Amino acid sequence: MPIQDQTPALSTFEDLRLWVPSRAPALDAKRVLDIAVSLTAILFLLPLLALVSLAIVLDSRGPVLFCQRRHGRNGEVFGILKFRSMHVLEDGDNVVQATANDARIGRFLRSSSIDELPQLFNVLSGEMSLVGPRPHAIAHDEYYGARIPAYAQRQRVKPGITGWAQVNGARGETPELADMEKRIALDNWYVEHTTVTHDLLILLRTPLAVLSGRNAH
Repeated sequence: MPIQDQTPALSTFEDLRLWVPSRAPALDAKRVLDIAVSLTAILFLLPLLALVSLAIVLDSRGPVLFCQRRHGRNGEVFGILKFRSMHVLEDGDNVVQATANDARIGRFLRSSSIDELPQLFNVLSGEMSLVGPRPHAIAHDEYYGARIPAYAQRQRVKPGITGWAQVNGARGETPELADMEKRIALDNWYVEHTTVTHDLLILLRTPLAVLSGRNAH
């Protein structure tokens, strides 16, 4: 259950640069875990990555991978990698969230989260972590950042492939502001309680969250 965040509000990316993590050893151990697991997973999943790439090429014209700009730690912009699961690639000022009945996307890739597997390379390069707040489209960061006071606090750590919010059902579409507020509360709770043990527990719970298909589009 998330608890009240006692950290002073950080509302902008400039404010984030003033916040110094007090658990540097834990963050170093987290990086070791990221490298070991992401490299092992990439090698193990190479046949699956090749099959998915071939299926995308045969299904429709366009690139196999989609690179979209996202905000990472301290608001730094990086290119997040995904398998292309929609015909129209959006990365502008008005990015529309996927919905349950969205015909643009490869439903299987998204519902199974297979479209997220290329982000293992983002983890290996240090732009992301295995576990952390899921990065949103920049247009969504700007929209929700202006409406949720504690929104930017989630950028105090690297974004993740999975996270505390995702294993607690806060994934997928957020049609109401309250839905995003719930996700942000969970993300900020994670930021204040980041440990390798916690990351391992989230990684263990992630397959169950994916298999449940709850809120996944």
